[in-house]
Amino acid sequence: MKIFLRSLRLLASRPIYWGAIFAVPLFIMLLLSSLMQNGIPSQVPSAVVDMDGSAMSRRLTNNLASMQMIDMQNNFGSYSEAKDAVQRGEIFGFFLIPEHYQSDLLGGKAPVISYYTNMSFYISGTMTYKAFTTMALMNKAGTVVSLAQSVGVDPGLATAMIQPIAIQTRGIGNPGTSYAIYLATSFVPCAIQLMIMLTVCFSMGQEIKRRTGPRLMAMAGDSPLRAVFLTILPQTLIWFVIIMFMESWLFRWQGYPMHGSWLWITVSELLFVLACQGFALFIFGLLPNLRLSLSACSLLGMLSFSLAALSFPEQSMYIPIRMLSFLTPIRYNFLIYSDIALNGRELFFSRWYFIMYIVYILAPLLTIRRIGSAFRKPVYVP
Repeated sequence: MKIFLRSLRLLASRPIYWGAIFAVPLFIMLLLSSLMQNGIPSQVPSAVVDMDGSAMSRRLTNNLASMQMIDMQNNFGSYSEAKDAVQRGEIFGFFLIPEHYQSDLLGGKAPVISYYTNMSFYISGTMTYKAFTTMALMNKAGTVVSLAQSVGVDPGLATAMIQPIAIQTRGIGNPGTSYAIYLATSFVPCAIQLMIMLTVCFSMGQEIKRRTGPRLMAMAGDSPLRAVFLTILPQTLIWFVIIMFMESWLFRWQGYPMHGSWLWITVSELLFVLACQGFALFIFGLLPNLRLSLSACSLLGMLSFSLAALSFPEQSMYIPIRMLSFLTPIRYNFLIYSDIALNGRELFFSRWYFIMYIVYILAPLLTIRRIGSAFRKPVYVP
């Protein structure tokens, strides 16, 4: 009990804990709420380079400006100006209309329309690419129909020639194609995973840096397992509250779909907290040094945003990268969410992901002796 109260006092007295445990998760939630309030990002800064200046190119420019996904902020006069704007980060892509665009169309030639997007920013680049591609295809189809009508072809027949088969797309589990359903439900837990791992390693490393490890071991009866458990127990209880607040924010206040069992989703989130702490303790046991363990957790936590296949499909990754995607607990949290909450599948299909939670929770047992040795004889290396 003395170790528990001691850990509580440390949590309350260090502003860094308040920032990591409360401020960062709340900021991420508010940020995603504002960015994803319409389900998808909108008004991505873009531009057009109209090198023709004809009536048809101006109509194409106006059609681009009317699209919801992009915001045509500038009209540049050359490719070089638009490229420099992309490199400065002012826009995320531009649409290039070539010279003699109208005359080539009317003369039966095939003008080449080009568009460039900055894929360093995956979401905004993808949205810009999608908008430009849609407009290019619509413009091509409209031009073909207009030319067919000009030579006497019936408008209905011309349209059927362009699209002989009508396509209806029905997104299973996400009919509105809301990016928020995937991004908010994965990025927020991923940020929480990062903060959990950093706070665990920081609290363990502080015992070595401040040379309080021997006193902690004496209070724990020289049991490293008891010392570690009671030290991080207050953090665990607080993170339980945070993760329950996150669940309420996602599925109650934001209204994201919940097609499966509330019970198993709740169990998943609670085990997720324990798995993140277990993974952090395992890393600290391998690297019982404040700087090295924090660096390792920071690296793995930040890479999880991309490696865990939250925004890029794991099936399209290179095989070595695909193997790394299953390294951190957030991957299994996302898979459980996809199976139970999004697709409404039974627990049976997610059983191995829950087993992986247990593996992470038990992993510190492999390195607990190294942690105990580091506490008994603290050697701080800055």
